[in-house]
Amino acid sequence: MALAGRRDAPEPPDFGILKRLARDQLVYLLEQLPGKKDLFIEADLMSPLDRIANVSILKQHDVDKLYKVETRPAPGASDQFCFLVRPRVRTMRFIADIVNADKMSGRSRKYKIIFSPQKFYACEMVLEEEGVFGDVTCDEWSFYLLPLDEDIISMELPEFFRDYFLEGDHRWINPVARALQLLNSLYGPFGKTYGIGRCAKMSYELWRDLEEESESEGQGRKPEIGHVFLMDRDTDYVTALCSQVVYEGLVDDTFRIKCGSVDFGPDVTSSDKSIKVLLNSQDKVFSQIRNEHFSSVFGFLSQKSRNLQAQYDRRRGMDIKQMKDFVSQELKGLKQEHRLLSLHIGACESIMKKKTKQDFQETIKAEHSLLEGFDVRESTSFIEEHIDRQVSPIESLRLMCLLSITENGLIPKDYRSLKTQYLQSYGPEHLLTFHNLKRIGLLTEQSAGETLTAVESKVSKLVTDRAAGKITDAFNSLARKSNFRAISKKLGLIPRLDGEYDLKMPRDMAYVFGGAYVPLSCKIIEQVLERRDWQGLEEVVRLLNGNEFSVSDSAVEDNPAWESQRIVLAVFLGGCTFSEIAALRFLGKERGRSGLGRVGSRQEPGDAAIAACSQAGSVLRNQHRLKPLGKGVARYTALLENGRGQGWECQCCPTARLGHRRAFPTGCKFIFLTTAITNSARMMEAMIEAKA
Repeated sequence: MALAGRRDAPEPPDFGILKRLARDQLVYLLEQLPGKKDLFIEADLMSPLDRIANVSILKQHDVDKLYKVETRPAPGASDQFCFLVRPRVRTMRFIADIVNADKMSGRSRKYKIIFSPQKFYACEMVLEEEGVFGDVTCDEWSFYLLPLDEDIISMELPEFFRDYFLEGDHRWINPVARALQLLNSLYGPFGKTYGIGRCAKMSYELWRDLEEESESEGQGRKPEIGHVFLMDRDTDYVTALCSQVVYEGLVDDTFRIKCGSVDFGPDVTSSDKSIKVLLNSQDKVFSQIRNEHFSSVFGFLSQKSRNLQAQYDRRRGMDIKQMKDFVSQELKGLKQEHRLLSLHIGACESIMKKKTKQDFQETIKAEHSLLEGFDVRESTSFIEEHIDRQVSPIESLRLMCLLSITENGLIPKDYRSLKTQYLQSYGPEHLLTFHNLKRIGLLTEQSAGETLTAVESKVSKLVTDRAAGKITDAFNSLARKSNFRAISKKLGLIPRLDGEYDLKMPRDMAYVFGGAYVPLSCKIIEQVLERRDWQGLEEVVRLLNGNEFSVSDSAVEDNPAWESQRIVLAVFLGGCTFSEIAALRFLGKERGRSGLGRVGSRQEPGDAAIAACSQAGSVLRNQHRLKPLGKGVARYTALLENGRGQGWECQCCPTARLGHRRAFPTGCKFIFLTTAITNSARMMEAMIEAKA
C-alpha cells in the first residue's frame, strides 16, 4: 500500500473546536430572535450547516419550519423569519420580495438576516434600494472553517475560484485572512509562512494587518502548527485538469463528494434506496484505500473481505461465554465494517462501469502524452474525435485546456478548428465559455509572433499531410518555450522510468497520476520546505510569474523541541484536489523515511545528493554527475564539519542539491485548508456558469 505510515508521525491538532465555536455562535444569533421562528437556508449552506448543527439542535432553539431559500413560505408561517444566507445580490432580492409582499398584504413580521461568513456593503445597498433595509436586522455568522476530516479544513466557498480568478473580485480575500487569523489564535503562532501567487500575498498581508490591529491570542502559547504554505490555484492548473486515479479522487469525480459526504445510489447499494455516507478517517475501510491508486483498491478490498469472513468464522467452536463476549464486543463493529466494505466494493464497480464507457484508458494515455510533450498531434486528433462523438462537453473542454496549458497556448489553426468543432457539437451558447477560459488563461491562442507559420507553410507543401503535422509540432517547439515544459524540466515533474512504475509500492508523488507526473503544486511545496526558503528556485518562480514570499517567526522556528515543527498547513486558494491531498500525505509520511541527511551527520555528501536526485531518476551513482558547490571536496568537508557546507549538486538533476539547509521534516504531517474541494469538472462548470 502507498501509505504504510510512520509510527512517529505527529498527531494533527484537534479541529473539533472550530465546529463548537461555529455552533455556539449560530445558537447565539438564533436566540437573539426569541420565540418560534422559521429558518430559510441557502442551498449551498445546507450541507455545511448539517455538519455543524443538525435539525434537532435547531429545534431546541425555537426553529419551527425549515425552508430552502427561493422557496415561498407556507400560508400559516411563523411571525418571525430568519434567513441564513451567503452575501449575494439575488438572495437579497428574494428576501426583499417576501418583505414587500407581507407589507402589501398587511402582515406584520420580524425579519433577521444572518450572513455567512460575512455581509457585504453591496447587499445592504440592494435592501435599501428595495425599500426594506429598515425592516430587517442584519448579523454575521463568522463561519469561516469547516473541518471535513482530521487533516482537511474547507471554507466551503466554491465561488472563490470564479470570483477571484475570472472576475477579479477580491471580496473573499478578507474571509481568507480572517480564517488564518482564527487558526493562528487557536493553534499558532506559526513558525514560518511561505506563499506564491498574488492572492496568497494579499491574503497574507491582510492577515498580518489584522494581527497588528488586534492583540493576538496565540502569542505566548505553545504552537501546534509549525509551517504555513499559501498557494494560488492558478500557480498550477495542470494538476487540477488531470484525471484523478486515486480512489478518493475517483469517488469525487464520479459521485461528487460534498462537505465530506457522498450519496451512493441504487447502483452502489444494490437496493432501491440511496445512502449518504460520511467519508473520513473514521471509516476503517475508506481510510485505508482513499489515497491508493485505483488499480490497487480491488486487491485490498478482496483481502479485506476474506479477513472479515475469517473473523466471522471464529464463532464456530466458541462456548457460551466466548459467544457472549463476541456478540457484545466485536459483532457490531464487524457488521459496520462489512456494510462499509460492500458499499466501497459497489462504488468501485460503478466507477469501473462509468469509466469503461468513457474510454478512460485512452483518455489517460492522451493526457500522459500531453504532459510528456510526445505525440501532441495524435493527442489533438483524439480530442477532436472526443468532441465529434459528443462524449462529454466538460471532458472535451478539460482536454482542450490541458493541451493549451502544456503547449503554452494553441496554434491559431488548431484553436480555430477545435473551437468550431466544439461549438458545432455542443451549441453556440458556449462562445462565452471560450471567452471565459481565455480570460482566465486556461484555453489560449498563441499570437502570430510565437509561431513560424510562413516557413512552416512552405515546408508543408513539400511533404505529406501526416508529415506536415509533425513539422508543425517541431516548428512550434522551436518558436517558443512552454512555461510548463520549462518548469517540468527544472523540477523533474516527469519521472524517468526504468521499466514499469510500481503503483503498489510507489517511490514518489507521481503515483497519484499513474507514475506519469508529479503534481507541480506539491513539488513546489516539497522544494521550498526542503530549502526553508525560495533560494535556488528563482528561475521556477520567474516562470510562475513571481509573487513569492517567505516570512519567519524566529522565536517559534528555532525551537526544534516543539512537535509543531513537523506540522505543515497547506493553504490552497481557489480549490484543492484529492490527488494533491493524497500526494502530500504520501510526501509527509514517506519522504521523512528516506529523506536527505542533515549537514553535520555521518552520511557521505555524495550519497545524500544521490538520494536527492533519485526522485528524478536512477539511484545508481555512475548514472549521475555530482559536483561539490564549494571549491572542491576538501573545502566541502571542512565546511561540513563546521555546519556551513554549501553542498553538492547533480548536474543532470537540477533539483538535487544538499546544502546547509535543514532536511525535509522527518515524518511530518500535512494539514489542508482549501477554499473548496475542486476537480477539473468543477473548474469547467465554473466557467460555463459564469455566463449567468
